[in-house]
Amino acid sequence: MTTPRDLPPGAVTMASPRVSIQTQDFDLSTEIAALRSHNKGVGAVCSFIGTVRDRNEGDAVSSMELEHYPGMTEKSIEAMVDEALRRFDIFGARIIHRVGLLQPLDQIVLVAVTSAHRGQSFQACEFLMDYLKTQAPFWKKEETPQGARWVDARVSDDAALARWGITAQNA
Repeated sequence: MTTPRDLPPGAVTMASPRVSIQTQDFDLSTEIAALRSHNKGVGAVCSFIGTVRDRNEGDAVSSMELEHYPGMTEKSIEAMVDEALRRFDIFGARIIHRVGLLQPLDQIVLVAVTSAHRGQSFQACEFLMDYLKTQAPFWKKEETPQGARWVDARVSDDAALARWGITAQNA
């Protein structure tokens, strides 16, 4: 019987989902172990974890609430992963994005990528994060001393996405 560890480099299995939108926190080591277990050819893992900041645009932030459109959000992020697989020589990717009410320092997003060598993992991880920041259908609301406010896309995030030859759809 063939197990995921016996598959040749580049083989993708569906043993764990590539995209998860969830309220609960995640454990980096557990997620990386699951992603690596799919392929013995993995020589590099790059990961990014984003956390909720306690300040934004000069104001204190006491909490952030994230909303999404179930089904549409996962489909959009799956398309991002497919694009990363086309652009980079990677074996797999795992994206977790939390929704609901979060506090400063809470983990909000994980992007993890595996490949044979570090360069492709670094590039794909950065590409996916740039894409997530501008194209994923999430709505973020911060609670500040001045009241609640919705967080708009940043020009700098659109510029980061443009490096990859993609025009942001946020204008």
